[in-house]
Amino acid sequence: QLQLVESGGGLVQPGGSLRLSCAASGLTLDYYAIGWFRQAPGKEREGVSCISRSGRSINYADSVKGRFTISRDNAKNTIYLQMNSLKPEDATMYYCAAAPRMFGRCVLSAPSYDSWGQGTQVTVSS
Repeated sequence: QLQLVESGGGLVQPGGSLRLSCAASGLTLDYYAIGWFRQAPGKEREGVSCISRSGRSINYADSVKGRFTISRDNAKNTIYLQMNSLKPEDATMYYCAAAPRMFGRCVLSAPSYDSWGQGTQVTVSS
């Protein structure tokens, strides 16, 4: 029943910033851990970041640590991914996903997530 819609993707120059949003409808995100993933053509889906139900457990892929920040606004039923210092290798499709049975620390494993958005394209080019 939960539906997720990503937005905020676009074209930025290397070193630029972008803020992705994941808006939920149908159910409140209070009951879900949320993950951000990315997948390029011919590549496996890669976990980028995740945040627990409480917001107290957050994980990042090593490739984005120090550059990306995940957050959640339960009042707006929305999750954000702030991306700074973007690199060309960050360019791909980004997806948000919800995990209803993830109660502890969140994990960056795609099979652990049940509901997925349609994705938003991020392009990093000069």
